[in-house]
Amino acid sequence: MEAWVSANAMMLTVALMSATVVLVAISAVLFVAWRRSRALARRTAFDRAAAERQRIDLELDLAEQTGRLRIIRELHEVSVHSLSVIISQADGARYAATADPSAAGRATAVIAESARSTLGDLRRVMGLAREGEASVSPQPRLKSTRELFAVMRDSGLDVVFEESGEPFDLQQGAELAIYRILQEALANALSYGGPQTEARVSFTWGAEGLHVKVDDDGIRSSARREGLDPNDASTVGYTIDDDLKALTDEPTGLGIREMRARADLYGGILTASTVPGVGFSLSVVFPALRFHNGVHGVKLDRS
Repeated sequence: MEAWVSANAMMLTVALMSATVVLVAISAVLFVAWRRSRALARRTAFDRAAAERQRIDLELDLAEQTGRLRIIRELHEVSVHSLSVIISQADGARYAATADPSAAGRATAVIAESARSTLGDLRRVMGLAREGEASVSPQPRLKSTRELFAVMRDSGLDVVFEESGEPFDLQQGAELAIYRILQEALANALSYGGPQTEARVSFTWGAEGLHVKVDDDGIRSSARREGLDPNDASTVGYTIDDDLKALTDEPTGLGIREMRARADLYGGILTASTVPGVGFSLSVVFPALRFHNGVHGVKLDRS
């Protein structure tokens, strides 16, 4: 036995060293796996804790919003009742004016007091509603269009932005209206044109107004995706009837109506039409946006 060990001493040494190396490697692998499992467990626990905190925050927000809605509903009911009383008082004053002018004067004083009280309730309703909107998410501003363009590009829309003229400050409501119009127009371009559709957005600032334009090549983009030549009218189904339809028909979808309503709030004029063989074009002109108060379209004091 001793002779065999002496004869194979070198081989046994190599085998023992190999076994040691294997054991060390296995130990290292197990140690790394253990460390990773510990890190994964900590990360999972952290994610669960974060999700739990988010759930609690959402429940608190929901409870707060529910409370606001309940108060708004109650104030709304009170305001409706008050308006009914005011209408009745006004009718009574109108009938009493012919027989007893002094009674009509007293009635108008009561009407004015009731109207002021109702106005206060309505302002409280507006304040609660605005607080609720602000707590949910901040309203986008005009500078947020850069983020909107980035989101649409990530979704597959090729957005090209151009701006000319000297920009001026706008009211927050006007900025929100323009943002929502752009959001709807770009969403429609992606929805109808599909990925790789190019949408060219332009802002042209004037001395008092702003011209917003969105042109897309949705029809040509669809042809390119199908392997067709977008310059060949026959392949995209473009005929003279399409030209006539584009000149005579005006899009009246829900999105168009909503965009037009937003533009109208600030004296804007919205036009939209299909460009045969190319895509869709939307134009919004705000002639006096710089001084528009959102109600009458009059110029306010520039100071």
